[in-house]
Amino acid sequence: MCGISGILNLDHREPVSVAALKAMNNNIVHRGPDDAGFFVSGHIGLGMRRLIIVDLQTGQQPMSNEDGTVHIVFNGEIYNHADLRQKMQSRGHQFRTKSDTESILHLYEEYGSQCVTHLRGMFAFAIWDSRTKRLTLARDRLGVKPLYFQILAGSLIFSSEIKGLLAFPGVPRQLNTAALPEYLAFGYLSGDETLFRNVRALPPGHTLQVDNDGKVQVQQYWELSTGTPTHEADRYYVDGYRSRLESAVSSHLMSDVPLGVFLSGGLDSSTVAALATKLSGSTIDTFSVGYEEEAYSELSYARQMARHIGSNHSEVRLSANEFFGLLPKLIWHEDEPITWPSSVSLYAVAQLARQRVKVVLTGEGSDETLGGYSRYMWTRWNLAAHDIYRRVAPGSLRRKVRGALSGPSRAGVDLRRKLGHTFIGRDGDSWSSIYFDNFYSAFSSADQAALMNMPVTELACRKASELLESSSGDLLSRLLYTDIKTYLQKLLMKQDRMSMAASIESRVPFLDHELVEFAYAIPSRLKIKGTQGKHILKKCVQDLLPHSILNRPKVGFPTPLSQWLRGPSLDAVESMLLSERCIDRDLFDPGSLRRLFSEHRVRSQDHCDRIWRLLNLELWQRIFIDPGADQLKCPEVSFAAMTDSRMEYFANAGVPN
Repeated sequence: MCGISGILNLDHREPVSVAALKAMNNNIVHRGPDDAGFFVSGHIGLGMRRLIIVDLQTGQQPMSNEDGTVHIVFNGEIYNHADLRQKMQSRGHQFRTKSDTESILHLYEEYGSQCVTHLRGMFAFAIWDSRTKRLTLARDRLGVKPLYFQILAGSLIFSSEIKGLLAFPGVPRQLNTAALPEYLAFGYLSGDETLFRNVRALPPGHTLQVDNDGKVQVQQYWELSTGTPTHEADRYYVDGYRSRLESAVSSHLMSDVPLGVFLSGGLDSSTVAALATKLSGSTIDTFSVGYEEEAYSELSYARQMARHIGSNHSEVRLSANEFFGLLPKLIWHEDEPITWPSSVSLYAVAQLARQRVKVVLTGEGSDETLGGYSRYMWTRWNLAAHDIYRRVAPGSLRRKVRGALSGPSRAGVDLRRKLGHTFIGRDGDSWSSIYFDNFYSAFSSADQAALMNMPVTELACRKASELLESSSGDLLSRLLYTDIKTYLQKLLMKQDRMSMAASIESRVPFLDHELVEFAYAIPSRLKIKGTQGKHILKKCVQDLLPHSILNRPKVGFPTPLSQWLRGPSLDAVESMLLSERCIDRDLFDPGSLRRLFSEHRVRSQDHCDRIWRLLNLELWQRIFIDPGADQLKCPEVSFAAMTDSRMEYFANAGVPN
């Protein structure tokens, strides 16, 4: 696991600034505290930070081929590299190390940019070919590993994290205001844009090539497809998924350093922990996080599963003060506003794990590939009910329903959350409207029109909506495809950033691409049965897990945020969002902000998600956008200091409070 950075000057006569490359590399030191390396030759420069996981002695980067004509920096793990190594050796390639990095180099010599099609793993890499003067960037199929780039003043710059790009001289730190509607609605951006203007993410399953003539091409090399429909017996899919899952977990256990598992006590993490124990034949380390508020903690289930597999189990609890105190630091690590409060919890358990291991396996990715979220069942029911309602209900009844939904009662609040469908789709009746607004949107288009001091785009989540409407297969297949391409990307960014913030590597065996391809072709009847999601996974692992874990309701990654956003914490947030500093940005109407807090205080509306979104946006701007943010230091001052409008936050940036 590493962090990579690089500079390519499109004018070949312009040498790379070594100082600029080192500054970019230093900004991601947390991704690789064990080692650093550079390759600079004329107008190209590659940098890396290394967290040593495999080949402890000889895996230094940047790495070159036998004759020194091809150079690589690489972030990730290639799980089939032993097989690739044998194949490349049979074709005459000489290996000097035991690392998976060198396997990519020799694959590139054989297949060029198509080397990516031979890789099974998580990766982001850059290869400089001095023979053709070509730079190739690549990102793994599912987007487990991140890679960002920007073209600025005759240079293409790239890095594992946006903060690496921001260290390049002259990079403007500007809010991408065009993306604000999508952020306010969903908390993240579904395409390759970021909240930084002109900073792009290389999409999963894509390569980027810059040829000798300076032409930049982004090309897709992998797409998720159901392939030819099959009509096999249920046992075929159950056995097939189990065997592929075991293969994925086994490959993800590859490590030359201690390894553990994040264990929540839910179905997914418990499955990974049980298989890791079975396949390794040894006692594993497991780690869990909870809260002082017992109602939101899953620690009892995690302990039960740890006893079941006999793991060395550790846990950590978070308080409200600790949670809010970590926010500035973790927004800096995520590069963008934190979408879900669980990022903070994830960082806390990653810090705990770092005391004993350098690699962890997680249960991420099962819900998006096997239909684990309740919203999939809700969407199917909602569509059917909505169709009947449209065709049968008279206008007078519709008006009464709208009145009930807009009322101040708690029932009205809950109904709006489940049944509202006014955000996506021009006619308000499309199925993407129902899906996105019901289960994602915090601020509807009407809400945004009242809140924002700028025109609001009708289709805030255009890319996701288009994916849903244009994808093939039945309804569930389309919903899963869309979530894999959008929602899952943000989850993986959270997983990467929070583990890397603690300098540990996280692996996601449920997202082995061969397993995902098989899962996508499984009939929907085996994914959702009645109100039960991930039915096939439960069938696959019923011999591994106790009944109480196998059949417990899904709760996700709960956080007591709604409880915390009352009293003193809410006072601090309101003070920040109504401060002169925030109002002077001229993004939001002060009256709308005051009304939002007033309604939340008297509990006529639950604005927890909206307040969280606005809070993170404001903190992010103070850390990255405001004057003085060019220091780009990880903030260590308290949350209280950042919410105090009288303090100049960046006068204390990087200095413990």
